[in-house]
Amino acid sequence: MKRHLKRALELILMPLAAAVVFFEDVLLHYLGVAMAAFAKWPPVARLEAWFGRLPPWGALVAFVAPSTLVLPIKLAAFGFALHGKFALATASILLGKVLATALVARLYKILRPTLVTMPWFLASETWVFKWRDRLYAFVESLPAWQKTKAMVQRLRRWLSGLVAGLLAR
Repeated sequence: MKRHLKRALELILMPLAAAVVFFEDVLLHYLGVAMAAFAKWPPVARLEAWFGRLPPWGALVAFVAPSTLVLPIKLAAFGFALHGKFALATASILLGKVLATALVARLYKILRPTLVTMPWFLASETWVFKWRDRLYAFVESLPAWQKTKAMVQRLRRWLSGLVAGLLAR
């Protein structure tokens, strides 16, 4: 019984864990690049500099605030779903999540030096990243993950060669 339960949990949790690893690896990288480019715009650069000068409690409020900004998007998605527009509801939620993730990741990068001056924040961050790293190590040790990663690398090399060949013409 115990072995069957463990296997069932693995089947349920593995796609979720793989999705989390993929999301952080790929999407956060490209969102970070986009947000860094956006941060070069002078008004955004000034706002980021102001964020960097906030006291710890102000930095915490600025870091948590984007979570509340997603609420109207979720309410709109709920409204779309009530009216049977499920594709629009799904698109709203996905867009809201991507934008909130990009914003929170950028704010984390800017506010982290201030936030870690609060001992409880540093302890929480250490605990979260410890568990994230353990999850990553587990997912990356799976044969299915390794095969998929090798396949993606082969696809990238093939696409790079294809693009290089087209540009050489």
